Amino acid sequence: MQAGPTQADRTGAPSPAGHGPAQPLGALASGPLSGRLRPPGDKSISHRALILGLLAKGRTIIGGLLEGDDVLRTAAACGALGARVERLGPGHWQVDGCGIGSLLAPKEILDFGNAGTGTRLMMGLVGGHPITATFDGDASLRKRPMRRILDPLSLMGVQIVSQAEGGRCPITITGSAEPAPIEYRTPVPSAQLKSAILLAGLNSPGRTVVIETEASRDHTEKMLAYFGARISSVPDGPHGRRITLEGRPELKARDVIVPADPSSGSFALVAALIVPGSDVTIEGMMMNPLRIGLITTLLEMGADIQLLNARIEGGEDVADLRVRYSALKGVDVPAARAPAMIDEYPVLAVAAAFASGETRMNGLSELRVKESDRLAAVSAGLEATGISHRIEGDDLIVVGAPTVRGGGMVATHLDHRIAMSFLVLGMASQQSVHVDDAAMIATSYPSFRAQMEALGATFVD
Repeated sequence: MQAGPTQADRTGAPSPAGHGPAQPLGALASGPLSGRLRPPGDKSISHRALILGLLAKGRTIIGGLLEGDDVLRTAAACGALGARVERLGPGHWQVDGCGIGSLLAPKEILDFGNAGTGTRLMMGLVGGHPITATFDGDASLRKRPMRRILDPLSLMGVQIVSQAEGGRCPITITGSAEPAPIEYRTPVPSAQLKSAILLAGLNSPGRTVVIETEASRDHTEKMLAYFGARISSVPDGPHGRRITLEGRPELKARDVIVPADPSSGSFALVAALIVPGSDVTIEGMMMNPLRIGLITTLLEMGADIQLLNARIEGGEDVADLRVRYSALKGVDVPAARAPAMIDEYPVLAVAAAFASGETRMNGLSELRVKESDRLAAVSAGLEATGISHRIEGDDLIVVGAPTVRGGGMVATHLDHRIAMSFLVLGMASQQSVHVDDAAMIATSYPSFRAQMEALGATFVD
């Protein structure tokens, strides 16, 4: 029994993406893109809303939940751990939680498909409870390292029962009834690592402290506070944060409205900038300062992006973005910005292909351990589509030009962001661009093709 499909069937939600034959897809040069769209709900917030709903006492209602495969796997895992998770309608879900310390041991393997975020956060969650669970996923997930999560959990008393070579899935852990409170300095800026430690620390009898040299996404801290946890976050050094969590709070169910995902919104954003004559409005985009590195970079490149109707939704800053075709120029992107745009580098590389001069993206080592080795995959995609570039260490340098030839077949390596990024390139290049498999787009953006076609994009199977 696979957790994702089982939960989806029980709730009536769309079934997660399967692992069937590859689904090649191509994008043709488009006329001007125009119109409005609201990208799907933010994936990071969607995962966390389900998890906090599981840990809270009472009923949590979630609106705007992303119904991609990754999030459905987390919904399934929450059900397997004791919550009642129900889909009330498109994007509208309810979670009846069981409270901290009351999780049930799952009867089956927790199958997370391609969902690295769900896997790592749930490892932390299980680690804070005296239950045993096995985590597994697809071929891509099995290649992703989990050691950085297992190391601090071990310090908290979690037993690593079994693991594949190099700390990879399948992994079986047994959590602790009383996780040891620790003070842990993260070796790299990682919201997933930080969140796993904090989630394990929720059931600790003491105080859990996480110190970051470079601040990562703070969605977990904000949502924990929203649900009633005693948590503080203060500056630590020039760019870091010190997060302190008091153990064993009583989390109370809260309603959550999920803002639009800036990572998903990045594809329409870049497409509007590089397809001549385009004028697109992206509604409800999350504007959390730790998530807008791409927008900051594009503005430096000369992008015409206008922020409209700034507001608060689900505890997060949100705005509508009006985006118009722009003559971009190359820039130097500092490594310190990577945590605020780590998922957007593939589509930034596409924008850089159309910018005059060189764009240098510094410090991309983290891209090597994503769904694929994204740095290598982006480089191969640029090579296949005739774009001048080079890699120097962990830096990617793209040499842009006003017109891009395009053409070619891009290998996605089962990576949804590689697929969508190079399809965006095809919308503005002289020749169509094809990707070898678009099936995995459903993990994060099931409506990608339909929404882009509504703006004027043209695809060919």
